[in-house]
Amino acid sequence: MGVATRIAIHGAAGRMGLRLVALGHESDAIQVVGAIDSPGHPQLGCDVGTLAGVGAMSVPLEDSLAAPADVVIDFSVPAATRSGVPQWVKAGSRILIGTTGLTAEDQVLLDEMAQQVAVLQAANMSLGVNVLLALSAQVAQQLGDDYDIEIVESHHRFKQDAPSGTALALAESICGATGKSVEQTAVYGRHGDQVPRSVGQIGIHAIRSGDLAGRHTVSFGTLGEELQLSHTATTRDVFVHGALRTAVWLASKPAGRYTMRDMLGL
Repeated sequence: MGVATRIAIHGAAGRMGLRLVALGHESDAIQVVGAIDSPGHPQLGCDVGTLAGVGAMSVPLEDSLAAPADVVIDFSVPAATRSGVPQWVKAGSRILIGTTGLTAEDQVLLDEMAQQVAVLQAANMSLGVNVLLALSAQVAQQLGDDYDIEIVESHHRFKQDAPSGTALALAESICGATGKSVEQTAVYGRHGDQVPRSVGQIGIHAIRSGDLAGRHTVSFGTLGEELQLSHTATTRDVFVHGALRTAVWLASKPAGRYTMRDMLGL
């Protein structure tokens, strides 16, 4: 057994953060050394293990990174990610980002930070979803414009951004494989009396209902047949397991921008 990867979790008091604490605490490959959330959070100072339901871990919830960490795992909101990344890089931590909704300017910041430490950003850290990304690109390339492409994503009622980062990542993966751009091909929902489909469009649709952790379906349809690729997450733990496995992988990597495809060897 090798040395455990020291992780700090940003957004530790959130739903994903607390599961990262709980499952990280159970893993022999992981040592949770830091738990970070927003300044003024009402639970600052509380033991994060107690908050996560796994018993005291002697790791308090804090508003900044206090202990040295090999990797900071970020599941928060764009503004918090934006302010936190430079501090974590200065501390020498590698950065694993699962926060969605980041802007083009944020990507520039991550590019700059990746000159100093390893940075991996993923809209979805499920291993199955990342295989879906690769397969969707391959199918789109093989079938061509004779097949209409529609992406439908479904999530719980509490999700704030739409469409999901994973739906956009699917569109980007498909466009990258077919020499197109999301900006020119994506149509977000349809409404009106005259909205016929144009050749090469990618329809993207968002459903918000109940407590579904996440479902993404990519359909390729033409006259006479339809092919669907779909992934359903029945629990958020699938994202947590993927994030923890990725953090262990990222901990040994030199500075640079990485993707889940790099981690999976796709």
